[in-house]
Amino acid sequence: MTDAPHLLAEDRPDYERVLDEALRDATILDALRAPEPHLNAEQLRTKAMLAAGDVAAAAAPEYRHYVGLRDDLRHPAAERAAAGQPGGLGGELSGRLRADDGAGLFPVLTVLAPILSWSAAALLLLIGYLLRAVRPALPLGRSVVTAGWAAIAVGIAAMAVGIVGLLLTALRDGAARPAGEDPHLADDVEEARLAWHAALRDRALLPYLHRNLDTDPALSPQPAGRPIPPQMLSPGYTPPGYSSAGFTSPGVEGITDREGREPRTAEFTSPGYTPPGFTGPDEV
Repeated sequence: MTDAPHLLAEDRPDYERVLDEALRDATILDALRAPEPHLNAEQLRTKAMLAAGDVAAAAAPEYRHYVGLRDDLRHPAAERAAAGQPGGLGGELSGRLRADDGAGLFPVLTVLAPILSWSAAALLLLIGYLLRAVRPALPLGRSVVTAGWAAIAVGIAAMAVGIVGLLLTALRDGAARPAGEDPHLADDVEEARLAWHAALRDRALLPYLHRNLDTDPALSPQPAGRPIPPQMLSPGYTPPGYSSAGFTSPGVEGITDREGREPRTAEFTSPGYTPPGFTGPDEV
């Protein structure tokens, strides 16, 4: 537990913002204005970013506390399962009933009342219309049908009351807050985050910047390229000379001899031509 926690990637933007605030601190600005040779603000910032993990280790207790609270806020369901509390909709409903004894009964009734009313209405209407079909003159059939329609009205009224209660509850608890988020734990996380920022600035970044004012600037990482042979780095090395291969263009006529040096006259032989033989009419 004495080891400093590793600075997570999601927290590096916070580290960068606190670093910018530390560079604007009055003591750092006075040191940067001094005539003695020292690093400038950009060089200090580069060194602090490259050594972010080591610098942030000075505020390790605050950072560990902040990360722990943030994990608790992000995984409330896992904590309930580990504690043995029931999960899901039934567990949440029973938890609400245990936390608020009388107030939790009203939402349950507003959900069950429409279901029970409409089920009773369906049964009463079925019996009433059957009685009216079998015995139209029997007054019981009309009474049962009237009771069925009254049960439907009761169910609609209960559903309207439940919707209004749900809206009022959402407005009271803050509908914009994510489901399952504890508002008190969220406030604790924000306070822990601010405490880590203060410790990171006062105990880590400001001392580091003061210590590194007179140091050498950080070397920028060189891009990995093709390695240079050692002999090319030795003094007196001269690269070998290169020359193009000898080439002789053809002669004026575009034809050279077999060695390609001396032009020779082109020799053309016309193809032999023999006129076709004709036979006169007397020779036939």
